[in-house]
Amino acid sequence: MNTERQEKNNGAATQDPQITWWTRFFSAWVAQSPKFWRRLGNLETWLLSEILEPITVQKPIYVSGLARSGSTLLLELLSRHPEATSHRYRDFPLLFTPYWWNRFLSLVPQEVEEAKERAHGDRLLVTSESPEAMEEVLWMAFFSELHNSAHNNVVTNSEQNKLFDRFYADHIRKLLAVRGGSRYLSKANYNATRIEYLATLFPDSVFVIPVRNPVTHIESLMRQHQKFKALHEKDNRLAVHMRRVGHFEFGAIRRLVNTGNSERMQEIEHLWKTGEDARGWAKYWASIYSYVAGIIRSQRLQDRCLVVRYEDLCFAPVENLSVLSKHCGLEGLTQFTSDIVSTISLPTYYESSLSRQEVDSIWEETAAIAEEFEYSRE
Repeated sequence: MNTERQEKNNGAATQDPQITWWTRFFSAWVAQSPKFWRRLGNLETWLLSEILEPITVQKPIYVSGLARSGSTLLLELLSRHPEATSHRYRDFPLLFTPYWWNRFLSLVPQEVEEAKERAHGDRLLVTSESPEAMEEVLWMAFFSELHNSAHNNVVTNSEQNKLFDRFYADHIRKLLAVRGGSRYLSKANYNATRIEYLATLFPDSVFVIPVRNPVTHIESLMRQHQKFKALHEKDNRLAVHMRRVGHFEFGAIRRLVNTGNSERMQEIEHLWKTGEDARGWAKYWASIYSYVAGIIRSQRLQDRCLVVRYEDLCFAPVENLSVLSKHCGLEGLTQFTSDIVSTISLPTYYESSLSRQEVDSIWEETAAIAEEFEYSRE
């Protein structure tokens, strides 16, 4: 999704995403006919059987946390390693046939792209070749209630879908084949509630959990929601596009991830409707990270999960990249990221707009779980 600068807002760029007509056309087709595209994806797998036979999914890496926690930065850093293969912006909308689509693109003359700041206005520059979260489209084609906050959205190993398991593993193998990598790298924030499922599906998988100080994190969430709400009101086609991509974090299509407490979801929705945005987001932050903390504490998964605090990554990127490299088994990661390490820093492009009362409400809701990640008010 290409972007261009339109205006300045509090020192940060605000962009109007430009979505091509063919992207809208094909994404509508894919969204309306998931069973057809599943069959087409399986046909691609069958025809590529000889190419795919020697390829196995080994030690996939999953970056999963609440939006605005630093997950995209971690994806950018990890994707620099030559062994890592991730989805890219250009994979959408023909995500179900990644081998054919990427081979087609390799034969079509490509214009030189200028990297531009993405719609979030957060200093991250992207092109169609940039790594991006795309696999949610596949999950939505197999699991119907993933984004219905009235239902428990946690997917565990007791709910395995064998058709999805096979299709998903084959999809990763095709991505590895066409890109020439050996390790699948996924940034998908919704996978935070699917860690148990993925850990069973891929017993050697590893997980990177980004977390951020609840006050600055929630302020960022509030700001992005207002930004995308305004963009959706200006052009509803962006809301439609985000729904098809599977990004329901912000704007007119905002949906909660239910970690098993529907009453808590209703409380959050009520707070948002009555204007208590900060407290609502704080309850949501606590809900997500309380669930994640429980996963991390489990004896089965604690060694496979690495928590990366956003502030630590910004203050000491080299040291944290060394830990990340060891955990993910990507030797020499610091070497491949040396050109961007010096650019990593905490955001300075806006001033806090939270009132003292809002800050108080955030800590009231998050203090207990924040302490588990070594955050405190003082």
